[in-house]
Amino acid sequence: MNILDKIVIDKYKEVELRKSLIPTKQLENSVLFERQENSLANALRESTTGIIAEHKRRSPSKSVINQSVSVQDVATGYEKAGVCGMSILTDGKYFGGSLDDLLLARASVKMPLLRKEFIIDEYQLLEAKAYGADVILLIAVVLSREEIKSLSEFAKSLSLDVLLEVHNLEELEKSIMPSLDMLGVNNRNLKTFEVNTDVSKELSTHIPDDFVKVSESGISTIEAIKDLQQYGYQGFLIGENFMKTDNPGTNAIEFIKVLQG
Repeated sequence: MNILDKIVIDKYKEVELRKSLIPTKQLENSVLFERQENSLANALRESTTGIIAEHKRRSPSKSVINQSVSVQDVATGYEKAGVCGMSILTDGKYFGGSLDDLLLARASVKMPLLRKEFIIDEYQLLEAKAYGADVILLIAVVLSREEIKSLSEFAKSLSLDVLLEVHNLEELEKSIMPSLDMLGVNNRNLKTFEVNTDVSKELSTHIPDDFVKVSESGISTIEAIKDLQQYGYQGFLIGENFMKTDNPGTNAIEFIKVLQG
């Protein structure tokens, strides 16, 4: 069994437990449930840099990345840098994140926030909304076409943007539907954790132009972004490159300055 299978099995158990602790009504009564829509897809369309910066403490492939910086400091630093949005890992067991990270970031910044999570249930979309997310991630490899359809349509009913992540053509072809806003190509093979941006290039021609194209993982240089822009990509998810430094926000400021240069 690979790491992704383990994560998903644990996620089903975790969601059942969370449902038993916090009823959906309580989530729907959250103050943040009434927030105005703040679209990441629109922000990426209007941006020249397209950076989505990530907050990630650790990962199954890298163990500890950065346990010392506060999520508020990272969020305000990223916003100051002028990123289009921020991705926040909320998985606890494998990535050291939590929904509280999302809440703290929401209290600190105005920019669109993505709940980065292994979503398998509508309940997690209600959580995302209640804790201040503007965008949710769906991962094609762990969902059937029917699940992608029902989850993405439910997300749209909550005024959440939907980023769907694929790793290959087969996943992409089963996933394309009108209830998605952005199609993300993950350059990391989730089974081996190897990274190669050629995956984004190969899939670019198969993504219809009505979706914002996002390239994820393994993007650490200005050259990589400029290269991928030639293939129609408008969004670039960058995590470890910023998070492995002592000050992710300052690092993002420098990176974007050079990119815009």
